[in-house]
Amino acid sequence: MGCLALNASFEPLTILPVRRALRLIIDGKAEALEVDESRPYRSECETFAAPVVIRLVRFIHVPRRFRRQVTNTFLFARDGYSCQYCGRHRGELGYRESLTRDHVVPISRGGDNDWLNVVTACSRCNLRKGNRTPDEAHMRLHTEPAEPTGVELIWAVRRVTPIQARYIKMFYGESALRALSETNGHGDR
Repeated sequence: MGCLALNASFEPLTILPVRRALRLIIDGKAEALEVDESRPYRSECETFAAPVVIRLVRFIHVPRRFRRQVTNTFLFARDGYSCQYCGRHRGELGYRESLTRDHVVPISRGGDNDWLNVVTACSRCNLRKGNRTPDEAHMRLHTEPAEPTGVELIWAVRRVTPIQARYIKMFYGESALRALSETNGHGDR
């Protein structure tokens, strides 16, 4: 399990490897807010408890206009690792089936490769739909594609501990934490 890194403002930034978090603490660039005493890290002279949550000492500016590209990792997480046509979860797919990216309006017909035009589809449904729109293929989307919020994008594919979840909730609120729990719950099936 990694370490949740918070900005000086307590804004969750990312999950770091524990060794990187320890380096930031030792260099005086961060302070440990939560530690796991059962996971000690030893140097030649000292023993440190594994940090679970750290806070940077100085605020770093994070551009708000940063817009994440559509990747299959984030797309599949957004869609709960389920085909948006037949509803099957990735754990229910057959031996030679997989999750794929489907363009609701095919690129060859003027569709874009953006959040509002892509959905997760199993390989069987994607093949069946082909170069048609869902209406033309007589297929129905379970949910309309939408652009995820920043917090959903950043945290959708990361695993957080209950302690780390408290800090995410403190900054983003209960609704963001609920959205993360639903996404991570689908991914655990």
